[in-house]
Amino acid sequence: MQQTPASINKVGRVSPATEPPVRIRPEILQSVAYQQGKQAPAEAFKLSSNENPYPTHPAVMAAIASATPNRYPDALATELRELLAERYGVAVDEVHVGAGSVSILAQLISAVAGPGDEVLFSWRSFEAYPGLVTVAGATSVMVPNRADAGHDIDAMIAAVTPRTRAIIVCSPNNPTGTIVTRAEFERLMAAVPSDVLVMLDEAYIEFTRDEDAVRGTDYLGTHANLVVLRTFSKAYGLAGVRIGYALGNSAILAAARTAAIPLSVTEAAQRGAVAALHYEAEIMELVDTIVERRDSVWHSMRELGLEVPQPHGNFVWFAAPGRAAEVAEVFLTHGIVARALGNDGVRVTVGEAESVDKLLKASAEVVGMLPTAPHMTALD
Repeated sequence: MQQTPASINKVGRVSPATEPPVRIRPEILQSVAYQQGKQAPAEAFKLSSNENPYPTHPAVMAAIASATPNRYPDALATELRELLAERYGVAVDEVHVGAGSVSILAQLISAVAGPGDEVLFSWRSFEAYPGLVTVAGATSVMVPNRADAGHDIDAMIAAVTPRTRAIIVCSPNNPTGTIVTRAEFERLMAAVPSDVLVMLDEAYIEFTRDEDAVRGTDYLGTHANLVVLRTFSKAYGLAGVRIGYALGNSAILAAARTAAIPLSVTEAAQRGAVAALHYEAEIMELVDTIVERRDSVWHSMRELGLEVPQPHGNFVWFAAPGRAAEVAEVFLTHGIVARALGNDGVRVTVGEAESVDKLLKASAEVVGMLPTAPHMTALD
């Protein structure tokens, strides 16, 4: 049998030069793996990954350090789930913990959708969504955002078909920073068949101050087909240990656990999340500081003439259709590592106070490179 051409890599292992030596699903071969935000050189600010710029709370760090890595973690994350259940007034089996909220999204999609099924979401939104759907074997239905970069709820409703198995709503939306209002969400839920799963991704909800913004916890008792996803990665400063949670119907969450990789939520992550809840008041004071900085940055950008959507997360979106790489390069020359997303635009995290001047100087330079109003394009 003829072998696939191969080369020897630096550690002496044989690796394929062009094609894999085994049969891979075509849709996987044609997809691009999730791309992490670029790491920053020593002299630059890394504002490409929406991380909390403040060090993790000392008590949370101590809790993480107290973990026993030679032992398996509690597979059910019992202590954390009990705390979250008490907080939100739900039963413990209506709480599910995963290695970041994105892992729970993957579990839920795999649990409800497969070949021939559709998963619907707004676009541009979190760039991991299409890949998660592809891995499940289902088909992504990507509904273009409105001109103001928000979810087009009416178009999403119109896109629902008998093949629709799940809908993802991201509020605040990553990367555009826009919110879905309560009225919009209620309109969506009223129109969606009750056997279609709706996942409300609220990874940035702690940064939201708009009273009209949807908050999924207000609807858990009303819609059995709703699952709310949240994370400790952003506001709580635990991005590096990977832990998030879901709230919803116990039978749906049981299906997610069935689709999960066993023991994937480490003891260190669980202990860190529990401690973060105990010290939440202090942590949220820092979140308030980030929100104030975000709003100040946005107002300054508007004064520069930039038509950027009002941000409700911890980041700002620059729509730059066809020029995203150029815009990101301008930021880099000013010591800012930003996130170019396809050819659509650039997302910049609101980071350290020391980064603001550099960010605004770069913003002033890119004014002429951007359209006069937010604009979304299709997936590359």
